[in-house]
Amino acid sequence: MKRMWVNLENKEILKEEKKEELQQKIDGTETVAEEVLDNIKEVTQPPVIKKRRKSIREQLHISNFLMLTVAGVINAFGVTVFLSPVKLYDSGISGTSMLLEQITPEWLSLSVFLILLNVPLFLYGMKKQGVPFTIYAIYAVTIYSVTAWLIRDVLPIDVSIASPLAGEDLLLCALFGGLISGMGSGLAIRFGGAMDGIEVMAVVFAKKLGITVGTFVMVYNVVLYVICGFVIESWILPLYSIVTYMAALKTVDFIVEGIDRSKEAMIVTSCPDEVCAALSEAFEKGMTRIEARGGYSNAEKTIVYFVLNRFQVVKMRDIVHEIDPKAYITISEVADVFRSNQGKA
Repeated sequence: MKRMWVNLENKEILKEEKKEELQQKIDGTETVAEEVLDNIKEVTQPPVIKKRRKSIREQLHISNFLMLTVAGVINAFGVTVFLSPVKLYDSGISGTSMLLEQITPEWLSLSVFLILLNVPLFLYGMKKQGVPFTIYAIYAVTIYSVTAWLIRDVLPIDVSIASPLAGEDLLLCALFGGLISGMGSGLAIRFGGAMDGIEVMAVVFAKKLGITVGTFVMVYNVVLYVICGFVIESWILPLYSIVTYMAALKTVDFIVEGIDRSKEAMIVTSCPDEVCAALSEAFEKGMTRIEARGGYSNAEKTIVYFVLNRFQVVKMRDIVHEIDPKAYITISEVADVFRSNQGKA
């Protein structure tokens, strides 16, 4: 009996030893497997590429400076040749500078006030607008200021009494002064800068006052023209200056957003394949499909997003309704279109 008991104990001990050995092998195998998996992950996982932040110099472009030079010259031409000779006022800081020039000593000219008033505003708004914008804006205003000085004091052009091109006709001066100065301001915005610090002031202070940027600019100009009326004791010139402001405003919109804005079509259809194929063949353009579901019918629909010009709207509508008479189409204006392959041949 003792021998049998001893043998059983020995067998149990052997079993335990084998179990321990087997567990150690399993543990070792798991460790090796984990190491292999980690190595595979390291090999297959793409390296994390940290994007290098562009320096200020890399963000500035010579082409922009060239176009800002053109913008400054155009703006100065519109103001000094059409507005300033007949005592009309531009909008924003430029108009403020024109008013201050009239009520201060002669050595404080328009060019001096343009620099004194605009540059501090641009520097103050640097945190919100960024360094490249600030550099572009200060450059554009400097070109505007220098060109205004050249036209008025250096070049053989008499702009002291009347406009050399429109004479004393206030309406012509207001319209053409607004159109030309608006063209300069629009080009400045289009190429990353600004011609007037009022926009920067609006961005900085409008939110604090609880109003929109557009409302801030409009209120500023209204107050400016009212002050001009009291200072010169006449309302004729300030009223004509409002015509200048409206002409410049529309011109800026045309330059920045384009005269002929694109249209976007949102087409809700049950036949997306046929609609996309027909539109692609007719207009040779791409489009985007968005899966959707009817709010009332709960039926599956597809929204086809398509950008076109205003001359193509009727043709697009006829093509879509010929394929799907129940298609729902909405048309909206597009301020601008930026393509991933824009500028490539």
